[in-house]
Amino acid sequence: MRIIAGSRKGHVIQAPKGQDTRPTSDRVRENVFNILGPVDGAAVLDLYAGSGAMGLEALSRGAELAVFVDDDRDAVRAIERNLDKLRLRAAVLCRDAIGVLASERRKYDLVLVDPPYAVYPDIEPQLARYLPAVLADDGVVVLETDARTQPELPLTERTSRKYGQTRVTVYDR
Repeated sequence: MRIIAGSRKGHVIQAPKGQDTRPTSDRVRENVFNILGPVDGAAVLDLYAGSGAMGLEALSRGAELAVFVDDDRDAVRAIERNLDKLRLRAAVLCRDAIGVLASERRKYDLVLVDPPYAVYPDIEPQLARYLPAVLADDGVVVLETDARTQPELPLTERTSRKYGQTRVTVYDR
């Protein structure tokens, strides 16, 4: 995997070893950021961050700050290594994403959500409850699910697109 654009364009990033993490492909990341447009100065929350590819891409493209959340220690170590390699600064939390959402008081311009596909139906009610509270007034949520899943969150759906086995749904506040 590599960073697609911005100040760290072309730099290679690593994912945790094993099958527990499903990094967002370069193609999907490029398309997501084409949909989003500029992220200069944005505050980004990357939930179920895995390798951190989406949040790292946002930082490379000018986001001001990022908070990465994953409950897998190997994923957290991979994110920290990627941040060090790219010489970027961000907070990395080894915690449950729903727990962070429930307790978070900061508002974010961009929230990236890429849970394991199998758990999405179980966490959708909590996401619906807590995501609106952490979004800034013009905030955007990017949700990745299995292509067969049609998510329903209490936000305005901007677009929903399929890329192979992945569905990306973008919501506005």
